[in-house]
Amino acid sequence: MVDIIHRIGIKAPVAQVYNALTTLEGLGHWWTEEVLGDTRVGGRIDFRFRTKTGELLGGAVMEVQELGENKVVHWRCVEGPEEWVGTEITFQLSEQDNQTIVLFGHRKWREAVEATYHCSMKWATFLLSLREYVETGTGKPAPNDLKIDNWN
Repeated sequence: MVDIIHRIGIKAPVAQVYNALTTLEGLGHWWTEEVLGDTRVGGRIDFRFRTKTGELLGGAVMEVQELGENKVVHWRCVEGPEEWVGTEITFQLSEQDNQTIVLFGHRKWREAVEATYHCSMKWATFLLSLREYVETGTGKPAPNDLKIDNWN
């Protein structure tokens, strides 16, 4: 199994970061503007990614596995790219030195494939978008995200 892992500090209270990870409004401000579903444990969240002209690039459905208020968010991918289905995404939150530290994981990839490399870099840009959103009120969710290669 292969894991993508990142660590980022956000200069904001942990409750504010948790809200950005657990509400449709919050998710739509840093990951992708097109998000709907149920953010409660057992619920499914549908994320769609489009170009600025509206062309669908792809999407994923995450089942909410665990929510620990201001501590952890855990999803399992149940629909989406073949490489993603069955993977798990976690956000572990802690407060350190007047920052919220986010330990991010996109875990249980069956193998390292080209999509893994792309997604690792994209997750890094989206985590920066999360920080920007929480700290300033404006993130860079898809379709206005940072473009890194010919896949987006």
